[in-house]
Amino acid sequence: MLKIPLFLLFTISMVSTLAFAEPTIKVQTSDDEIKALESIWVTGKITDVSQYKPVKLRVIEPNGAIVFAPQVVIDDNGEFRKLLNPPIPSFDAGKYIVTASHDDTKAVAQTQFTVIFQEIPRNPTAQPHEPAGIVEKESNITRGISMLAEAENGSDIIKIKGNTSYRDTDITLVVKSPAGNLITIDQVTPGTQGDFEIEIKTGGSMWKEDGMYSITANQGASSEYNESIKVEIKDGVVIPEFGVVALLVLAISIISIIIVSAKSKLAIPSNINSRIHQNNHV
Repeated sequence: MLKIPLFLLFTISMVSTLAFAEPTIKVQTSDDEIKALESIWVTGKITDVSQYKPVKLRVIEPNGAIVFAPQVVIDDNGEFRKLLNPPIPSFDAGKYIVTASHDDTKAVAQTQFTVIFQEIPRNPTAQPHEPAGIVEKESNITRGISMLAEAENGSDIIKIKGNTSYRDTDITLVVKSPAGNLITIDQVTPGTQGDFEIEIKTGGSMWKEDGMYSITANQGASSEYNESIKVEIKDGVVIPEFGVVALLVLAISIISIIIVSAKSKLAIPSNINSRIHQNNHV
């Protein structure tokens, strides 16, 4: 009978256990209760997953809608964190549920926090409140947002690209019509380098006005970081900037005038030669 040493069996068992270890994921918030204009940190840790894949956070507000859905990078220790600033104009009062998931596991971690009603000041000047005990790594960097819009002539898609130095909170994009009416609101999460990109679809009854539409990016509890750009819309689609088209039309017009003028000048000598030939014949 084959005898296998006990320590060898124990080693094989340990290797098998480690090889097939199930991923674990935990999530928590920095506070159990906050005011409607305050921010809150969501932190957690995940093990035995691909670190190049982000953790997916979902923040569900009291009415059951998803108010935030950022994807958060995992550091070398398997930890992740995300600062949630209140959406515009503030958090709604009630209980919020936070879930954390990952593509490499079916496990879903969950926590919750409560928001207390807070009256919104008419002229808000408060800076985003960051919970005590967590210091943002890049607090000395000058804050700001830069962005631009890209679109083809006649397209119903506007691509917004930009960068922000305030990377730990989502950017809220607000689109308004030439008359100042609210058209749409969207959110985008900056990448690890602060870059962000989002597409806005035009057309439909909300885009019936012709003219310059404003697109404003807001960050912070009181939208203290913001940037605006304008895009011209006609019949629900993007129209090109004046410069390129105007120069093209002008160039075509000048070429046409030159051609017509040249033909006229060439015709004059032909008529004169014909009359001279007739006179000589007489």
